[in-house]
Amino acid sequence: MPKIKFHQVAAVVVFAATAAWVATGEFSSVGSAANEAPAEAQEAAPREQEAVLRTVAVVDAPRIMHSRAIRLSGTTEADKKTVLTTRAGGIIAELPVKQGGAVKAGDLILKLEAEGKEAMVETARQLLLQREAEAEAAKRLAESGSLPKLQLDNALSALAAAKSQLESAIAELGRIELRAPFDGVVDVVNVEQGSPVGSGAAVITLLALDPILAIGEVNERDLKHVKPGNTANVRLVNGQDVEGEVRYISHAASQTTRTYRAEVAVPNDDLAIPAGMTAEITIRAEPVLATVLPRSVLTLSNNGDIGVRGVNDEDIVVFFPIDIVDDTQSGMVLGGIPEGVRIIVAGQQLISDGDKVNAVQADEEMIKKLISEATGGTL
Repeated sequence: MPKIKFHQVAAVVVFAATAAWVATGEFSSVGSAANEAPAEAQEAAPREQEAVLRTVAVVDAPRIMHSRAIRLSGTTEADKKTVLTTRAGGIIAELPVKQGGAVKAGDLILKLEAEGKEAMVETARQLLLQREAEAEAAKRLAESGSLPKLQLDNALSALAAAKSQLESAIAELGRIELRAPFDGVVDVVNVEQGSPVGSGAAVITLLALDPILAIGEVNERDLKHVKPGNTANVRLVNGQDVEGEVRYISHAASQTTRTYRAEVAVPNDDLAIPAGMTAEITIRAEPVLATVLPRSVLTLSNNGDIGVRGVNDEDIVVFFPIDIVDDTQSGMVLGGIPEGVRIIVAGQQLISDGDKVNAVQADEEMIKKLISEATGGTL
């Protein structure tokens, strides 16, 4: 019997072991089996993260009635301003006003020498009396048939000419006087008593300073909120604060700035406020329902719009665009936020629109703090 060699026995053993391994059906490689457990762990991690919601603090937005503040930069102007000019030439006989002096409507400002004009008036008056007598006599004679109608017509024409001559003489005499057209202050005096002036010469600048006007420009967006009768606060460059009322809003925009002129009338009976002073004007519009929130609540939407974030009934984050009603020193007064919305006051920067969050109601102390910070304790 032939002798079996060792390498033949080893080959038979390896073949038998291979056949047994194939029969089990386990074909995974060692590397694949090693990676199987980490892959399952990676799939489980997002599910665990999804289960963890971000916690945010929310409040039921406090609401108040507040007047929109529209702030303008401007200057003060006289209510009326005129430069008085002479209506005739001559020598200044009287100049009863002084620079800075106050005058009433109808007061004499300047008077020229009459230079025979008073005599011309008297002559015209006497001529009129003569023509009236002649016309009356002509009427009686014409009625009796002793005077032709043509001569009566000549007498009536002469009477009309005498009346016209007297009126012209009176008007010419009136031109030597210059009187104040309104109550005001003499701002500039360009002439001296005794000096000659020509017809149409500028002699006096007169200002009406009560009320004084604060003039500003309203932009197109704020125009709908401003109307005559609105109250306005005016802060002058000297630190003085006064209150007035919007008197006029222009109906046509400036071609260069696209803004509308606004006039605020401010009482100035003591004439303490001069014209030409720089002023900051704050016009208060009609009160509207608004929400009081600190600046820290404001955020940007995914599209870059400014607003606030809140949560709906399902605690899903919703973005609300806002209308800035007023900007106080410590916070914002906002419009456009629906009633009943829960506003996120903490954690809004770490979430996005549409996220589901764990909304926790802020306590009363936080709400009071929000109102105090946003209004400076004044609302």
